[in-house]
Amino acid sequence: MSTHTTAVGPLDIHWGSRTYLLAVINATPDSFSGDGVYATPAAEESAVRLAAAALADGADVVDIGGVPTFPGAAPVPWDEELRRVTPIVSAITREVPVAVSVDTCQARVAEAALDAGAHMINSCWGLRTTDGAWNTDLAKVVAEREVPLVLTHNRASVSVTGPNGGYWLDPGYTDVFAEVMADLRAQLEYAREQGIAADRLIADFGLGMGKTPAQNLVLFENLSAMRELGAPALLSHSRKNFIGEVVGGTPAERDGATVALTGLGIAAGVDMLRIHNVALNKQAALMCDRML
Repeated sequence: MSTHTTAVGPLDIHWGSRTYLLAVINATPDSFSGDGVYATPAAEESAVRLAAAALADGADVVDIGGVPTFPGAAPVPWDEELRRVTPIVSAITREVPVAVSVDTCQARVAEAALDAGAHMINSCWGLRTTDGAWNTDLAKVVAEREVPLVLTHNRASVSVTGPNGGYWLDPGYTDVFAEVMADLRAQLEYAREQGIAADRLIADFGLGMGKTPAQNLVLFENLSAMRELGAPALLSHSRKNFIGEVVGGTPAERDGATVALTGLGIAAGVDMLRIHNVALNKQAALMCDRML
């Protein structure tokens, strides 16, 4: 568990003092969890209500994403992503006193979102492009704007449909845990080389990102090893399809299993949770923080 402080807009995160919550707001018409708001004035009003409710329920940051990342999701052009995200960022930062993160791997979207008032970038590809190259444009934006960045492990893969929402096929890991750790170490080093301060970097194993259900469980079993990376650890497990492979149900029906993994994740030393149901996970975090 890290112990430094990171400023995220109006919020100072004192890593190691407690578990922080990142609440999901999907600015998409096809969110896998069925809770998306979408690029209209009414959507902006809905997003403001969601952000205010998340804050009231105990969220520390709201995370706005304009591109679905579930298996089989259609790609979204960067300009459409920007159109979805920036009005919602503007509306929330204008109306709700909460730190705002934007879930994007596109430099142009990140820059526009920061101009609209966002305070942090959560990249589902980290500082990689989808072909595995370094995303120098995104690194430059984050370094110049001096904002926190979540580095997520991801790997391009083929998805298949299934009864629990589909899943990714194995992209060819020999040892998924070792390879994910190696990639995150490389990303952290590259980020620092590009001028991004170490105290603004957060690492995420990328559960549900280009990994089979079994590989996600292997990574979860090794969450405590994330401490070795020397960066705060974000756990993004909420409602994901690998949970559905175990318990079944729709995404919204997986909150009980999500909370169970929340407790295990906190016990393993994660610092921040990206979640949908803030109230339930806040209760779990408060109890775990008190007991651990």
